[in-house]
Amino acid sequence: MPIRTHRGRAAVYRRLWGWPLRSPKHLVAAVVVLAAVATMIGFLLPEPPPSQHVAAGRTTAAEHSAVVPPTRTKSPPTISVPQTPPPQVPPDPAGLAVVEAWGRAWVDHPVGADRQQWLDKLRPYTTEEFLTEMATVDPANAGNVITGSASALSATEGSMVVRLPTDIGTLRVIVNRTPAGWRVAQYDKEA
Repeated sequence: MPIRTHRGRAAVYRRLWGWPLRSPKHLVAAVVVLAAVATMIGFLLPEPPPSQHVAAGRTTAAEHSAVVPPTRTKSPPTISVPQTPPPQVPPDPAGLAVVEAWGRAWVDHPVGADRQQWLDKLRPYTTEEFLTEMATVDPANAGNVITGSASALSATEGSMVVRLPTDIGTLRVIVNRTPAGWRVAQYDKEA
């Protein structure tokens, strides 16, 4: 075991780190000084740029302003966010048929079937991105029976939100128009 002396660099460090633990007054003083330093650093840091996101129908000032400050360096490309939502259209029967076919494949998981077989049944009706997320779902947690027909809650040219009743509750399915046709992009249970 090393011998601790009152000389040298290690002794100085021990005294500095040990000072707040000597008494409650020292500890409170150390916390106050640390809080003051953190507050000063917070005041000295620059403000973050305004958010470019639309939250619950509210728009930020950055979306309304088209003025870009002049810079000599190349700036990243700007993303255009539409100011108005896309117009509602009548639901596409082909999209509803895809949701019903997806639902039949979703509930078709015999006991002993593995996850890959279940995913292969869902593949023709599901986007590739969502299939990777579906790979984490246990087929035993899926429903067993579709209890009604699919009905559209909202529809635009490229997307529909469809309600699909099952024995474990009603699913809210988002189906998107892709180059390969309508494909399920997400589902969630209604509350």
